[in-house]
This record gives sequence, C-alpha cells and structure tokens, in this order.
Amino acid sequence: MVNNNAPVGRTSVRPPTVDCRAEARPTLITRILLLMFLLCAAATADALPQVSIGVLSHRGDEATLRNWSPTADYLSRVIPEYHFVIVPLDFREIEPAVKNGKVDFLLVNPGIYVNMEVRYRISRIVTLNNLINGRPSNVFGGVVFTRADRKEIQSLADIRGKTLMAVDKTSLGGFQMAWKELKDIGINPYRDTASLRFGGTHDAVVRAVQRGEVDVGTVRTGILELMGEDGSTFSGEFRILGQKKSPQQPFSHSTRLYPEWPFSKLPHTPSQLARRVAVALLQMSPLEPAAQWGEYAGWTTPLEYQPVHELLRDLHLPPYDQPARFTLSDAIEKYWYWLLTALAFLILMIIMTSWVARLNRALKKSKSMLERQHNLILDSVADGIYGVDLQGNATFINKAVTEITGWRAKDLIGKNQHHILHHTRMDGSINPGSECPVYLTFQEGKPRYVEEDLFWKKDGSSFPVEYSSTPIRDEEGSIKGSVVVFRDISERKQAAEADRQYQMELAHVARLSTMGEMASGMAHELNQPLTAIATSADACARLLESDGTHTDRVLDVLETIGTQARRAGGIIQQLRQFVRKEEPSHTQVNINHLVEEVLMLMEPEIRKAGIRVILDLDNEIPRVLAQQIQIDQVILNLVRNAIEAMLDIPEEKRILTLRTRSAGGNAVITSVEDSGPGLSEEIRDKLFDPFITSKARGMGLGLSISMGIITAHKGNLYCDSSTPKGTIFRFTLPVNQNNDE
Repeated sequence: MVNNNAPVGRTSVRPPTVDCRAEARPTLITRILLLMFLLCAAATADALPQVSIGVLSHRGDEATLRNWSPTADYLSRVIPEYHFVIVPLDFREIEPAVKNGKVDFLLVNPGIYVNMEVRYRISRIVTLNNLINGRPSNVFGGVVFTRADRKEIQSLADIRGKTLMAVDKTSLGGFQMAWKELKDIGINPYRDTASLRFGGTHDAVVRAVQRGEVDVGTVRTGILELMGEDGSTFSGEFRILGQKKSPQQPFSHSTRLYPEWPFSKLPHTPSQLARRVAVALLQMSPLEPAAQWGEYAGWTTPLEYQPVHELLRDLHLPPYDQPARFTLSDAIEKYWYWLLTALAFLILMIIMTSWVARLNRALKKSKSMLERQHNLILDSVADGIYGVDLQGNATFINKAVTEITGWRAKDLIGKNQHHILHHTRMDGSINPGSECPVYLTFQEGKPRYVEEDLFWKKDGSSFPVEYSSTPIRDEEGSIKGSVVVFRDISERKQAAEADRQYQMELAHVARLSTMGEMASGMAHELNQPLTAIATSADACARLLESDGTHTDRVLDVLETIGTQARRAGGIIQQLRQFVRKEEPSHTQVNINHLVEEVLMLMEPEIRKAGIRVILDLDNEIPRVLAQQIQIDQVILNLVRNAIEAMLDIPEEKRILTLRTRSAGGNAVITSVEDSGPGLSEEIRDKLFDPFITSKARGMGLGLSISMGIITAHKGNLYCDSSTPKGTIFRFTLPVNQNNDE
C-alpha cells in the first residue's frame, strides 16, 4: 500500500532472493475461505455491539477497507462480544470524527495522533510494527527526491527557488518531516520555493516528479522502493537529496526517523475494552492472515512520541500553532533592549515630570505675583477701570471705580453695568442698552472713545465722564468682552466754563478798547447824520413859516431827516451790538452779512485811511453755526490790523480785499487780505501768542483772542504765507459742527 505515512506493510519491499511474500501472502484458496468466513460472520454480527476503528485513508476508501478489514475481523474473532468495523477517514474527516465520537479507536500517522492527543485526549495503546525486508521496524522517515537527470539539484539547499510537491499539509512523512530538515538549513517551503503543491497521495507525488511537473517531491520511506518493485518506476530514475543511513531503517531517507503509526483509544471508549484490544493486537502472529492482508509484522507496546511533539512545536503546527505562555523572564530575555530603553525613557519622564512640576509651581507663584501686581497697578490708576462680559455684566473693577462712583465690587461684579452706571442721558431721557457704546464695542469688535457722557453714582447723583471701550480677546482671537476706562471730567468742564467766561470777558474788554480807539471816527460818523437832521429841521421850520405853498419841499426835507435818522440809528445799533456781552447760544449766520456789518462800522477808518475795498463774496456759501458777535470781533480785528498795516505805504496802493468761499460744502473760508509790507519772520512765528504785536501802542491781544474764538468754533485761523506781498489772514468755520456749549 502506498499512502501518506502508510504502515510498513503497505510499503515493505522484500529481497528477490528471499521471497518472504510468497510464504506470507495468503493463497487464493485461503482468501476464498477467509471471504466465506467473513460472510458467515457478518450474518451474526448485526446482533453484537459495534466498535468503529477509524483509519487514515491515504489511498482511497476501497484500499483501506481491503487492507484493514481483516484486522477488524481478527479482533471480532478474538473478542466475540463485539463486532469491529473499519471506518476510512481522509485527512479532513479525522478531527470531526474524533470530536463528535463517531469512532472508538483511531489508527493514523503520528503527527495527526499527537494533535488529537493534545486536543481531545486520545491515548495510544500499541504501535504498529512495519515489515521491512523481512524484519519488523517501528520507525520511519521522509524522503526528498528529484529526477536523476536534474544535475542542478544535488542537495536540500538547491530546493530554494524550485517547485516542490508534498502529500498533504498534515502528512508527517510526506511533508512535515521534510519541512523540519529544510527549516534547519534556513529554507521555508512556503516562502523560499517557486511554488508548493500538495498531491494528496504518495503515488501522485512520485508521478508528478517523474513527469517533470515539479522539480522536487517528498514522500515517506519505502514508497520509492515499493513503486520500483511493482514497475511504476525504474532503478536509478530518482536522486535522494540529503540521504541518510540508519541501522533502524534500511530504506533510503532524507530526514530523522520517527515512531510508526499508533493505535489509539478515544476518551469515551471503555478502558476494559481498550485493554482487551491491546492484548489481542500484541498477541497477533506475523503469520496471522490479518497481518498478511495489512502487510505488517504485528504490533508492539506504545512508543514515545516526544520527537513528534518537538517537530510540531518547532514548526508551530497544531496543536502548537498557538503562542506558548510568555513569562516575565521570557520578556526580559527577548526584549531586554526595549525594556532598558523604556526604563531609561521612564526615568527621563520622571525627571521631566519633576522639572515640569517645579516649573508649574514657579509659574503659579509668578502668576500670583503678576495678579497682585496687576491689581496694584489697577488700583494705582486714578481713572476708573472695569471689565464687561458678553452679557454686559461687570467682571472686575479697580479701586478708582469705587472712589469715583461709590459703587463697590459686590454692587457691580456679576451685574449689568449699563443699568447701574449710565442708564440715563444728560437730558434726562432713557439711554437704551442697544445704543450703549460698551455693548457695541464687543458686538462689532471695534474700540470706541466717547468724549462726553453721563455716569451715575450710588447716591443718585450724576457726573460727566469721558471713556474708552476696548474689546478683550482670548487666545484664539475670539472676543469675550470689553474693558472700560473712564475719567470724571467735572473739574475739567468747570475749568473750561471758567476759561470760556474769561475769554468772553476778555473779548468784551477788547471790543470796548477797540471802540475807544474808534471813538473819534464814530463821533464823526454820527455827527454827519445828526447835523443833516438839524439843518433839515431848520429848513422845514422856515418853509412852514412862509406862505405854506412849499408842501412838496417840506416832504422832501422830512424824508431826508428820516433817512439820516435811520442811518444814525443803524450806526448806534451796530455799536451797541458790538460792545454788549454776547449770549452763549449759537445761531445760523451768513458770513457775508457779518462782513458787510463790520465794514459799516469800519467805514470811517477806511475812508479816513484812503483804502480801496474789494468785496469778493460768494453768495452760494452755506450758513454756519456761530456766535455772531464773536465772529464780528474776529473780522473787525483782522480788518483793523489790515488797515493799520497799510498806513505806511502810498495811499494809491492801499487795497483791502475780503473774500468768502465754500470749502467743499464742509466749511466756509473767510479771507482778509491787505497790500501792506507783510510780516517779518520773527513776528510770524509768534503771531498768535498773547501780548505779541507789531504796533507801537497795541496790546497784542487781538489775534490771540481771535484764535481762541475760532478754535472754540471748531475752526482754524492762520496766516497764509503763500503771497509774496502783503498779508492774508484766513479763518475757517465748519458747516456741520456739533457744539455743545
């Protein structure tokens, strides 16, 4: 018989000089008689308990039944209480049959036996004795071979890169023994060969190598000799690779030798029955027909299968395909380098952790110090400072907030600051939160400055403030609120009001002084209409004393009297308006009208100085919001300065030009230009300083007062130095100014 790890009887070869087979093999008559006996025994077997013997079917079920049924019949005869039957099993059917208890005894190769022993606790009771050249042998090995004409394959090492065929993955003699030898020389048949195929039977492997389908094959010992005996191969056709010699095994082999097939019992098989079976097999004579049909020499006591365990463990095959228990010592031995690295890393981490912890303590200490310094800085600032979150609630305040408003931290923090501090406007109307600059700051993300607003103290009183509101951002740049810095401007407003009153008084004094200087001219200007009135009145009296026929002439004279009276009244009205104290209110005025009014007052001086006046007034200029008397004073000062500047030049060159223009719709520009000698550089640099004058008897307050007036009107007064001759003074007044005074 030729099959994977087949028992010796199936692979035995006898020398031609000693025809043991002729003596041992049953004659035709013996076979017929045995067959008749079996048929008779089968007739009575149905009434006895059946005992199943699973046998590895490596050459097909028919060959297995033909070779091993006589052994079952032998046991049925020796142990008549039971009927023994053979159950052929291929490689894939063995484990399910054992697992499910479908067989009572098992006859398989040692590799499968070891796997079943570990997994399902089967136990061997005897070991098969093979018959080799007339001698019993209970060990076998594997043969690795190639065709003799493959000169390039001389040793096991030459298998690398070649095609290899074995019997089956679970075949001990037909694959696993050869794999062990290849592994020892560094060859993995799965990875280092061109291909690895499995033929299923020993015969198929030999024929594949014989036909050149594969380069190398592996079978169990005795297969090549048996196939040569029956004519399937011829002598010298194959070369054995890595050939070994052993007195225990006369057949050619390439591997170590391992114990033959064990006959095993399953856990559910009764021990008494197993003992009787073991005794019957051990007592079987080599001349027993069952041994002759099976072509073996009988049975021996069970051998030690530790070499098979070691082979499977080395190849990591079942039942040793799972990793072994990994102990701490194994880990230290195998991974000492990584453990040492991990230990060094752990020590480094401990050092780093200690260092980081020390840094954290230092940072916490520094943070605490910074917070104290921050609070000290906040409390040292005289301005009130408080924070606001996105809900409008106060988050912190400094000491100045309490000192200025009377509100303490517990009164403000966590509460809506708008409802507490600036809920009402200056005019007494409600200040809605939707218009609060503090809210708009963090809603729009833009800082704001409020020049004047009203805050409320805890005692219910209010005070004017200026404040800025700046958005606060976190580390990601998102706005989380705003900070407000405010200042009480009550004293500043009082000082500004006192300064304004002082400026008004000073301007009034200046106007009175100017009128004093203009007194003689004004007297002459008033004397003319008054003289005309007196003369006309005398004329009317004479005409009325006459015959009374001069009515038309009287009417004409009376009309002249009225005209002169109105002229004198206008001059007096202008004088009274100019010298009175101005009202603080602003009105919409036309600059052109103010220029004309000033010229009316200055007409005597202009006429006396022989100056030619050029008026270039733009009739389309917009009105401006101003205090009329103050702007009159500015124009009057500039015109008088221009007149006085031209007294030292010939009369025919004295020209005074007054212009008004619109500056892009946003402001009105008024220019006063003279044709005098101009200003020196020394005077020009200090022109608007108080008590600086180029006049022999001047006080030096005119331009300084004028500058203060124009600045208070949010305008600008300057000397234009672009002209080569004369002097040009210009002042601008905004059209849309917000004057809260």
